[in-house]
Amino acid sequence: MSDKLDPEVLLLEQRKVEALEKIATILDSLSLWFEEIDKEEWGDRIQFYLAEFHKTVPKDDPES
Repeated sequence: MSDKLDPEVLLLEQRKVEALEKIATILDSLSLWFEEIDKEEWGDRIQFYLAEFHKTVPKDDPES
């Protein structure tokens, strides 16, 4: 085996790292946003949306 990496493999690895860094930045921003929201005010709204989401889940799931 040679000591040099294929340029295409190196480019792909670099793109993977950049994509993971972007994902980490977005997750960090989301976690800060979740910490800052007024949970008292959002309680009823979140409960409503969770109930609506629950309605979309199939009742007879054979894998459950």
